[in-house]
Amino acid sequence: MKRPVLETRRQVVSAVICDYPGGRECAAARLGLALKKFDNHAYESAGSRPLTDEQIRVLEQETGTSHLPDFLCNLYGGVFVPLADPEKMDNLDLYSRSVNTAIKRGAVDTILAEALKDGAINEKEIEQILAAHRAHVAARHEEITAVIILHRE
Repeated sequence: MKRPVLETRRQVVSAVICDYPGGRECAAARLGLALKKFDNHAYESAGSRPLTDEQIRVLEQETGTSHLPDFLCNLYGGVFVPLADPEKMDNLDLYSRSVNTAIKRGAVDTILAEALKDGAINEKEIEQILAAHRAHVAARHEEITAVIILHRE
């Protein structure tokens, strides 16, 4: 299952920095900022504005993460689904996506079954169910768009 969606923009920035190879120092260098200036922007200290969405995107493109779009989509009750790259797709890729979707649906069903054993669903179980469901919906949407992209006339 996918990691839980982060709740604040600061958590997003922190996660991006933690995931960046080489951490703060390398992230600062990648953006062309002195470390102190980067820290001020990243942690919104010393009256500095936060890192821009574009700066975060640059860092996330190199780490392969999607913390910022996951966060933003979650604010609106949605899920982020990256579009498939038609240059890298074939029928084996489609099959792999199908299996991934089935696994994620199974995770939702497993969590639901476990939660219902005592006859009620508590708040922690609700969070787990919805996180797994978001991952399943995103995987299914990604699977369908990949089929369309690969087989479009």
